[in-house]
Amino acid sequence: MALKDSCQFSIREYRPSDKSAVVWLLQDGILEHVYPAFFKAMSHPDHVGITLSVSMAGYVLGGSSYLLALLFGGAWAGLIYYCCQEIYQGFLTRRLEADMADIQATYLEKPGNGLWVAEAEVRGQAKVVGMVAVLGKEADQDEGQRVGDCNGSVVGGARGPEFDAGAGNGCYGEVSHMAVGFGWRRRSVGSQLAQRALEFCKERGYAHLALNLSSPQTAAAALTRKLGFVQTASHTHTHANRWFSKLARITAVRMEKITS
Repeated sequence: MALKDSCQFSIREYRPSDKSAVVWLLQDGILEHVYPAFFKAMSHPDHVGITLSVSMAGYVLGGSSYLLALLFGGAWAGLIYYCCQEIYQGFLTRRLEADMADIQATYLEKPGNGLWVAEAEVRGQAKVVGMVAVLGKEADQDEGQRVGDCNGSVVGGARGPEFDAGAGNGCYGEVSHMAVGFGWRRRSVGSQLAQRALEFCKERGYAHLALNLSSPQTAAAALTRKLGFVQTASHTHTHANRWFSKLARITAVRMEKITS
């Protein structure tokens, strides 16, 4: 059954005809974090110091040239931006080549997985304005995946015994994708999608629902905390070159919520 609210949108299961809209939402939702990540990295005290040092080096080497100082500083900033862009673009590419390459087989033909979209009427036409996807996973794979993703550098959070494999049917759900169109944010679309994902986990008997965020996703982090999710781990490892990860200073955060 579709869920509706005063903003005139509904949550329904994904249809094959939604693919282009879903892919667009995914692409836009991931790449929009490049600029926030860049500005966050450049504002870090270490990077501020390096920027000033590099600019000063250009000034001295150029014989008191302000132009060379600007070029040296710009080159450093360009490197940081490139690292941020590579991390998010690489993540997007991997997702498009993995589960999103065959949505039918991944989400529609496996009862343990699910994909839903938020649909609104825009100028008399139905338009997909948000999406959320959940993958069902075995709890005994949780710790192995956690260590693998974190490259052995898990930073503890609030994860307690209530998240252990013994709860529920020994499985849990993980949000693989969640995105809301820019013009539809702050209209309860994100919270309704998250609630649908939680309901799905309850229906399947999953112990808890987990999702991973990156540090620039402050709005998403605030929303998940409002919905009762708690941070259970964090790390700085990404699938990009490790030096890119160090320079970009992006932290990945794992949020989880009990579904029972």
